[in-house]
Amino acid sequence: MGLSKEGIVNSLQDTYGETITSAEIKAWCAMNGCNYQTIANKLSDYKVGRGKWNLTIQEKLEQTYQAPPAMPAIEQNLIPQKDDSFVKFGNFSDLKKIIQSRLFYPTFITGLSGNGKTFSVEQACAQLDRELIRVNITIETDEDDLIGGFRLVDGATVWHNGPVIEALERGAVLLLDEIDLASNKILCLQSILEGKGVFLKKIGRWVTPASGFNVIATANTKGKGSDDGRFIGTNVLNEAFLERFPVTFEQNYPTPAQEKNILMKLSEDTDFCSRLVDWADIIRKTFYDGGIDEIISTRRLVHIIRAYGIFGNKAKAIDVCTARFDDETKQAFLELYDKVDADFQMPVDETTVS
Repeated sequence: MGLSKEGIVNSLQDTYGETITSAEIKAWCAMNGCNYQTIANKLSDYKVGRGKWNLTIQEKLEQTYQAPPAMPAIEQNLIPQKDDSFVKFGNFSDLKKIIQSRLFYPTFITGLSGNGKTFSVEQACAQLDRELIRVNITIETDEDDLIGGFRLVDGATVWHNGPVIEALERGAVLLLDEIDLASNKILCLQSILEGKGVFLKKIGRWVTPASGFNVIATANTKGKGSDDGRFIGTNVLNEAFLERFPVTFEQNYPTPAQEKNILMKLSEDTDFCSRLVDWADIIRKTFYDGGIDEIISTRRLVHIIRAYGIFGNKAKAIDVCTARFDDETKQAFLELYDKVDADFQMPVDETTVS
């Protein structure tokens, strides 16, 4: 019998339906004078279990893989813009050396919120003209988000690269921001963190890292979770995952002199900048001594300076930018600033003024 593979499939479907068994194939072979093993080998792509075949699977797979192999690449510049307000401090020089080396050297940066971890990575890449792909990690981030997957485009199923694959192929710096929010689904990056690339099992393609590819992760913790409740949602990361980062930089807040430089880039009011820095320094020392539960970050000081530029009022700028804290903490912060700046006038609650 000289039936083609397609003819065999069609004949079996017409006789037994979409799902068939080995007994049915043997019966069909007896009726058509065929060798069972020969027919079974031809149907290997359709086999779904021991003695079971689904004759619609191959057709669906062919429809999938006949689609374009990937989304059309959109040419774009992924080099971050240089920020004139940036002031280097802390581990910036070491971080820049790692990126400049173009060696694969995964780097973990940990530190309290608002102390410039992400910003320093962006500006190092900007200064070195290096492409940067930033991924904001959440508890929901999974392999599909990172590696990629199939997407429906104009009625066709098309493979779409995720940010990790884009970074691998472009030789870009991959920034995994807030990595300690991730679940164990992040373990899909294990081979990538070893510099070995990744096998895309859904399309049967191996992707090797281009020259210059590197991974940098930022976190508020060291991947051990947060016991004090300050960083709710952070998780204990897999030890094998953490071990794949050769170095960890502990990012501290800038020194008062560096912080004043940062604020002076945004405001010409030297006195106000100095008072804010002194105020934040006192609060941080008290925080580290266990006297208070909240802290004023460098980012928060920048928010205050920008608010001052908008409203032209120190009291209002500090008031609206500390309103995120509970009433007691906010009031304590305002009263402390009142002691630091003799010219400061406590804000008046306009809703109580008749």
